[in-house]
Amino acid sequence: MSKIPVKIGGVVLGNGRIAVQSMTTEKTSDVEKCVAQILRLEKAGCDIIRVAVLNEADARAITEIKRQIRIPLVADIHFSPRLAVLAVEAGADKLRVNPGNIGTEKDVSYVADCVKAHGIPVRVGANTGSIEPEFFKKYGRSAEALVESALANAAVFERRGVRDLVISVKASDVRLTVNAYTMLAARTSYPLHLGVTEAGVSGSGTIKSGIAIGALLLNGIGDTIRVSLTADPVEEVYAAHEILRAVGLERDFVEVVSCPTCGRCEYDCMGLAQRVSKRVYGVRKQLKIAVMGCVVNGPGEAKECDLGIAGGKDFCVIFERGKENVRIPAAAAEEAFWNRLEEKLAE
Repeated sequence: MSKIPVKIGGVVLGNGRIAVQSMTTEKTSDVEKCVAQILRLEKAGCDIIRVAVLNEADARAITEIKRQIRIPLVADIHFSPRLAVLAVEAGADKLRVNPGNIGTEKDVSYVADCVKAHGIPVRVGANTGSIEPEFFKKYGRSAEALVESALANAAVFERRGVRDLVISVKASDVRLTVNAYTMLAARTSYPLHLGVTEAGVSGSGTIKSGIAIGALLLNGIGDTIRVSLTADPVEEVYAAHEILRAVGLERDFVEVVSCPTCGRCEYDCMGLAQRVSKRVYGVRKQLKIAVMGCVVNGPGEAKECDLGIAGGKDFCVIFERGKENVRIPAAAAEEAFWNRLEEKLAE
C-alpha cells in the first residue's frame, strides 16, 4: 500500500527514509535545560523531538525553544484541547494527541480546525493503557482493540478535513505490538510511528524495542521510530540507529564486527573492540571494521571487512578485504592497526 507523505517541519514521513524520534525529559517551560537536551539529541542523530505540554507555560515556551533548535518539534498533549491550540499557535510542527482523552468530538473538532489552519500534522496514538472502553469491551487487550481505536480516532480528524495524519498503536508487549502494527499497515496508508511503549530501562528496553521494531521494519512496516527507554533520551537515539543499522536501513556508518573471544585469544581484543567502536561512532562513512580474537578464523570470518585485525601470541595479522596485509609483533600491532584505521576514515 503506497504511503501518504506527511511533512513535519523539514522531515517527510512516508518517503522511504525512517526518521528517528525521541522525547525530552526536562520541563518544557525550562527553556534553557530543554534546549540543551535537544541540542544533545540533535548531535546524536535525532530527527524529530517531542516535548510534553502540561500547562500554559509549557505551550508558550515552544516559541523560544523553536528559535534555538534545528529539528522539528512535536507537542505532546493530553486532556486539554486549549493547550493543543496554544502549542500550535506557539509554533509546534506537529501535535501528538489521543482523541480518546482530549475531550468530546466538539473539542477534537476545535483542535482539528486549528491544525488545519496552520497546516501541521497530527499523530493519533493508541496505547494499551488508553483504549476507549467500547473497544476494550468488544476486543479486550488485543491488536484488534488498538487498531480499531486508532482508526476510529483518526476518523474524527478526517471528518474535519485533516489528512496529514500519523498513526501509532503501541503496547508494552512485543508480540502484541508486532501484531497490531501488522494489522494496521494492511488497513491504512498513513505513515506509521513505531515503538514499544514503556519498554523499560536501557538494557531490557532496547532488546524489546529492537525485536518489535526490527521485525516490523524487516517486513516493510514503519516510517518513524522511537525507542522508549527509562534512560537519558540520547540512549534512545543511539538505540534507534543501531536498530536501523541492524536491519540494513542505515548504511552510511562504520560497522564494527568483533568476535566474543575464547581461550585462544591472547591480546586485548575486547578492549580494542570497545575503543574502536567508540572512535567510529557517529562517523558518516560506509566502512566495515573487524576486531577478531585469533588468527584461526578471524580473517576468514571477516573477509568482507574493509580493515581488520586478528591476534596471536607473538604477532597479530592486519588484513584488508579478508587478505593478510601485514604481520606485526603483538606489542606494536594495535598502534599499526589504529593508524591504518585513521587513514581509512580520512579517505
